[in-house]
Amino acid sequence: MDMETNRRDFLKGTAWMGATAAMAGCVSSAAKICSPGAMTSFAAPALKRVRVGICGLGMRGPGAVHRLAAIPGVDVVALCDLFQQRVDAQNDWLTREGKPKAASYTGEEGYKALCESDLDLVYIATPWSSHTPIALYAMEHGKHAAIEVPSAMTLEECWALVETSERTGRHCMQLENCCYGEAEMMCLNLVRKGVLGEILHAEGAYIHDLRELNYLDPMKGGYQGYWRLKWNARHEGNPYATHGLVPVMQAMNVNRGDRLDYLVSLQCAPRCNDLYAAAKFGADSWQAQLHPPCGDMSTTLVRTVNGKTIMVQHDVNSPRPYSRLNVVQGTRGLFSGIGFAGKAEDFIRFGCGAHFCWEEQVGAGAHGFFDFEKTERLRKEYRHPLWQTAGALAHKMGGHGGMDFLMDLRLCYCLQNGLPLDMDVYDLAASCSLAELSERSCRNRGATQDVPDFTRGGWKTAKPLDLVSVDLEKLGLSDVKKDATQLNV
Repeated sequence: MDMETNRRDFLKGTAWMGATAAMAGCVSSAAKICSPGAMTSFAAPALKRVRVGICGLGMRGPGAVHRLAAIPGVDVVALCDLFQQRVDAQNDWLTREGKPKAASYTGEEGYKALCESDLDLVYIATPWSSHTPIALYAMEHGKHAAIEVPSAMTLEECWALVETSERTGRHCMQLENCCYGEAEMMCLNLVRKGVLGEILHAEGAYIHDLRELNYLDPMKGGYQGYWRLKWNARHEGNPYATHGLVPVMQAMNVNRGDRLDYLVSLQCAPRCNDLYAAAKFGADSWQAQLHPPCGDMSTTLVRTVNGKTIMVQHDVNSPRPYSRLNVVQGTRGLFSGIGFAGKAEDFIRFGCGAHFCWEEQVGAGAHGFFDFEKTERLRKEYRHPLWQTAGALAHKMGGHGGMDFLMDLRLCYCLQNGLPLDMDVYDLAASCSLAELSERSCRNRGATQDVPDFTRGGWKTAKPLDLVSVDLEKLGLSDVKKDATQLNV
């Protein structure tokens, strides 16, 4: 069976996921794909200045405005949101910082005028359902697209983004900030240096009690139109896999010598939403009568073509501390956790700080994590080059501990220097495919689901990601490597 036939099989029965044919159907029939895997290691012509338009100024967009405006050679030239007051608020901020006002676009289709304007990159921070339509429109109008997570919710959307990126020769990058966390990048460095041996298993997750935010009135700071709660009320499985999945995909060279092959997914019974809603709003409230079917814990097991395994979990309902797991297991050792403990007494607490260990020689074993002192010494020794170069600046600029700023800094650096991006459209599609595939599996007693090969064979010859860094002098940031206060923000 050829790949196109497989693809049609994958797309059968997706109407219940939400039709996307109207906005993506023309892509397949008109596509002129240059070659399978064409966007792997793709480098667009260098941009002397990166002109950015930002769509969505609710929870994530304003931070993007402030970070991008701080990077030399980057101009925030257009802003778009449903509400004029949000655009005005960010333009007021730009004015206070001595920067030109951005063009203003509002309304349900304001993004179209933004994409048609004179800019280079469309940065999308809107609710999930609008990610793919905006990105497709951007690429069709000659713009690179950078999309918040998850960038696509169905296989049809994944394929539409892949085909449009290939046909237009425009980058389509998922804004997976967790790939730029200090712990995740140190783990990647250890893997690239062979310290952990051959990587055979990994675990990632998004475990975050979001009940208060999901049920919060949008007029009081909740999700616009309750969009996230509405998704959970209609779907099962794991709609938000990327935070835990994509960093371990990088460590395992997925789409660069290996690829996701198939998965199975189960979820436990949904209980915590109902308990929360009844206690907060009363048993007779619409919130308590909603009964979202999305299980409190969804667990997906993925196997790669090369026989490696990944466990991915999703839980936004249970009363438990935040975690992304971030476990990478090799034949010589293990890395586990996010962030680093600030002091020894925090380090010994369960779940606090990143932990790792490896055997000094084969067969010696690794029966306990390294202690705090050794962890701190090795943390400095194996710190990723990007964190060595710009970590101090990132901490001061902020954004989830600096990872958001490093993501934007690296994205702009690659565009300015004509380099391949750290994450391409195939990484986006593979990770986002879990939304539909995990739901299919959950609804069918854990039935195996094949993951499409979005590279169409390109993964076999693609090279692993390099250890990436930035030249701060090229960016005009050499004098502020250790002092973010010198930035004009």
